[in-house]
Amino acid sequence: MIYVALAVLFVLAVIAVLAALRRRQSDAAIGMLSRETRKRDRATGPLQGEPAVTGREVERAAAQARNARVPATAADAAPPAPYVPADPETVGVSRRQFFNRTIVMLMSLSLSSFGVAVIAFLWPQGSDGFGSKIRVGLVSDLLAEIRSNSGFLYKPEGRMWLTEYPNGAVEKAAAAYSAAELAGMTAGQQLGLDAGIVALYQKCPHLGCRVPECVTSQWFECPCHGSRYNQVGEKRSGPAPRGMDRFATEVAVDGSLIVDTGTIIQGPPIGTNTTGQEAEGAACIGQATGDH
Repeated sequence: MIYVALAVLFVLAVIAVLAALRRRQSDAAIGMLSRETRKRDRATGPLQGEPAVTGREVERAAAQARNARVPATAADAAPPAPYVPADPETVGVSRRQFFNRTIVMLMSLSLSSFGVAVIAFLWPQGSDGFGSKIRVGLVSDLLAEIRSNSGFLYKPEGRMWLTEYPNGAVEKAAAAYSAAELAGMTAGQQLGLDAGIVALYQKCPHLGCRVPECVTSQWFECPCHGSRYNQVGEKRSGPAPRGMDRFATEVAVDGSLIVDTGTIIQGPPIGTNTTGQEAEGAACIGQATGDH
C-alpha cells in the first residue's frame, strides 16, 4: 500500500510541475505573437495578384493623407482614459514568486508522503498475516502434517511452531496454562483425536533468536546461547528466563485451529514440565549450561 501511495504522489507531483511550466509559458506569451504565428506570417508573403508597392509610392500616399487631415479642436478631443494598473497575474510571476511556490509545493509533497507513511503504518493489518488471527487448518490435518514433518510444523505466515500436545498431559496443563493456551492443547479431547496442538512463538525468550527444531533430540534448541526446550516449549536447560512464548488459540465449530498471533502469552516459568518428555536422541547443538 505504501508503494501505491508513493506512486500516486509522484504522478501528482509531475502533473503539478507540468502545469506550472505550462502556465509560465502562457504568461510569457501575453502581449506578443508566438513563434509559430510569426513563422506562418513570413511564409504567407504578399497576396497573389496584388502589385508590389514601392517605397516612393508609400511616402507619397502618407504625404497626401497628412495634407488632407483636418486638425481636431480641443472640444472634439476625447478625454484621456483613466489609468488602470496591470494585473500582476497578467504581467507574470516573478522569479522570487516562482521559487517560493516551488518550495511550498515540495514541502506539501513531503508532508503528504510522511502522512501517507504514518497512515500505512497505523493501518490495521490484513486478516491473514502476523499480528492477526490466522485460521491455520483443521486440527486433524495439522496433526498429520506435524507427524509427517518429524514432530514439528513451522508456519511462516504466523512465525510460529505447531507441535502435538498429548491428551494425557491435559490435566497437568490445566494448572499451568491459561484458558487461551489450553484451547489448542485440549483440542484432541474435544474433537475425539489422540492429541491437541500447541502454537509456539518462534523467538527464544532469552535474546530473541529464532529457535529451530532438533529432529534427533525432539526438542527445540536455540543456536545462539544453548537454551533447550521440550517439544511443547517448556524450558529444559540454558540461560532462557522461561519457556517459549506461545499464542492464544481457539477451535472453530468446524474443527479448525485459529491462532491469534496478535496475542503473545509469556512462556511457563522454569521448572514447568507437564509432558515429562526427555531428549530422545543426540542434541543438535553443544550441551547447554544448565538452568539459571
